Amino acid sequence: MSTPARKRLMRDFKRLQQDPPAGISGAPHDNNIMLWNAVIFGPDDTPWDGGRLMGDQSRAPSPARLDTRCRPVPQSIVVPLSCPAGVPRIRMPYMRDRFGPAPPTCVTAPATGPASPICDCTSLPHRCAAGTFKLTLQFTEDYPNKPPVVRFVSRMFHPNIYADGSICLDILQNQWSPIYDVAAILTSIQSLLCDPNPNSPANSEAARLFSENKREYNRKVREIVEQSWTAD
Repeated sequence: MSTPARKRLMRDFKRLQQDPPAGISGAPHDNNIMLWNAVIFGPDDTPWDGGRLMGDQSRAPSPARLDTRCRPVPQSIVVPLSCPAGVPRIRMPYMRDRFGPAPPTCVTAPATGPASPICDCTSLPHRCAAGTFKLTLQFTEDYPNKPPVVRFVSRMFHPNIYADGSICLDILQNQWSPIYDVAAILTSIQSLLCDPNPNSPANSEAARLFSENKREYNRKVREIVEQSWTAD
């Protein structure tokens, strides 16, 4: 049965496929347009991408690695994501499937041809080791007049994310507007990762560390990033 909410969600899905914002993807679950799976990659140059905030010296990369960038490697030497200690890790180009871009993968040998800098699984100073965080979005027939219920499936440590994955974000509550679509929702959540509001905490410990001990907060965030690579 086609309803205004379902038509709008189909339009959202088409827009997301045609012009996906960087670092996010989403798609309906199986044949249920009202339930979506989504993936958000950690924003660049923050602990959420396996790197560090400006001025944070708790995970400084070695000078020899400061200017390296990850590059694609031949598909023939890519192996499934399960990065043993010491095995190089590199982000492949976006490989689209129903869940969107693939997460970083491990490689078994250096790329052939010109030198291609790679990232070490154990030191994690580079943006190619971005956190990969899964979410669900549950819509009702009131959409877009009412927002969906959005929850992280991945484990998170953030001032505005509850233990059950629920998100304390104004556009999902009192500041919702029908002009927001799925892409806007996911982009806002991605921005929230590196721009939290500790004055409205959903996780009191995360809010306290963010305000009082940024170094320890960043360390805990990077633990969450590392766990996201191997979580089911």
